[in-house]
Amino acid sequence: MNILVTGAKGFVGKNLIVNLEALRDGKNRTRPGISVGEIFAYDIDNTEEELADYCARCDFVFNLAGVNRPHNPEDFRKGNFGFASKLLELLKAGGNKAPVMLSSSIQASLAGRFGTSEYGLSKRAGEELFFEYGAETGAPVYVYRFPNLAGKWVRPNYNSAVGTFCYNVARDLPITINDPNTEIELLFIDDLLEAMYDALEGKPCRCDYPAAGETVKGDGIQSDGIQSEGIQSDCMQSDGIQSDGMQNDCIRYDGLTPYWHENGRYCGVPVTHKVRLGYIAECLERFRHFPENIIMPEIAPGSFEKKLYSMYLSYLPAEKAVFGLRMNKDARGSFTELLKTANNGQISVNITKPGVTKGMHWHNSKWELFIVVSGRGLIRERRIDDGEVLEYEVSGDNIQAVHMLPGYTHSITNLSETEDLVTVMWANEIFDGGHPDTFFEPV
Repeated sequence: MNILVTGAKGFVGKNLIVNLEALRDGKNRTRPGISVGEIFAYDIDNTEEELADYCARCDFVFNLAGVNRPHNPEDFRKGNFGFASKLLELLKAGGNKAPVMLSSSIQASLAGRFGTSEYGLSKRAGEELFFEYGAETGAPVYVYRFPNLAGKWVRPNYNSAVGTFCYNVARDLPITINDPNTEIELLFIDDLLEAMYDALEGKPCRCDYPAAGETVKGDGIQSDGIQSEGIQSDCMQSDGIQSDGMQNDCIRYDGLTPYWHENGRYCGVPVTHKVRLGYIAECLERFRHFPENIIMPEIAPGSFEKKLYSMYLSYLPAEKAVFGLRMNKDARGSFTELLKTANNGQISVNITKPGVTKGMHWHNSKWELFIVVSGRGLIRERRIDDGEVLEYEVSGDNIQAVHMLPGYTHSITNLSETEDLVTVMWANEIFDGGHPDTFFEPV
């Protein structure tokens, strides 16, 4: 299918286009149901004639174009409503009923603090325009209300606090947080892209946005005013999030939280993260210190921390993308700690000169893996209570991992007369100089 992307030079547009190209070129094979043909990238420097041509030939439209920080508030409506009108007129003129995705904002809910937002009003008007277009033409319309967006290539010092934080911390510049307990909802670009692939496959996640004070009970939305002194026992308040296994009869919403169901008017991305600004700053500070202590923070798959760290790394200046490691050198070779973790030990690299033997110690409970990646060596282990000796000849030509067993004194010898022996070593715990659990003993 041919795909039109408006706002192609924006944050979402740039990420979407390079990933559509990866799908088109067979580099990303995770979505075999998507066949990408031409990608029409439209932005402010393109002509209306080009847009008309794209509208005539596209099979799917991602409308990401919009204005979020104009000098004149009137430009909100011009950029967020006016361009949308032109886009839809050109699609109708070409008789093209291709599916159309609209990038809107949670501010379009006009709930809470967004009730007087000029930006939100313009986005709301754009949404209605798209819904009317869908009703008139029968074309599928996918309207997404995005919260704060995050990820690589977010422009710092513009409209993303997290982008600014990452940029500043990566450059050892200060960041300003007025209230560290302020919570924001973040949608990371990679989760957004997965939702866009779902839309291309015609299976977006659908939802509605119940107004503040409304409750969802069973299959419908019910109006049920919130009592100021508390909430009813059978309802959840405000954010509409249920814990696993919770059996509430209804959920009371706040106007900003999606109610997920297959017949929803809107579409959405189900994976977002609500995080305090203070916690974001704490994470970034830990990331900043990694080159100093080489302790990698605990980062679970799919976690907020994993996504934030990836984003932070994308802001590193060239001189910080590389950092030195401390090599402990002597006549026998060198030993360098490469990486440490809080709960999964550390990785080091040991270089042994020709003919040299290293090690000659044992541990009570610590265990290690020795992996020779270059050269030829002999690993010997002797059980210290009965004299049993284990021997393993190892080589970078046939890479193997050898356990250093607790209670066995062990050594590694370089068998070559000319070539260094390079061994990657993993230990299950970070070395603790106060309690090293390491005792000298010849093999």
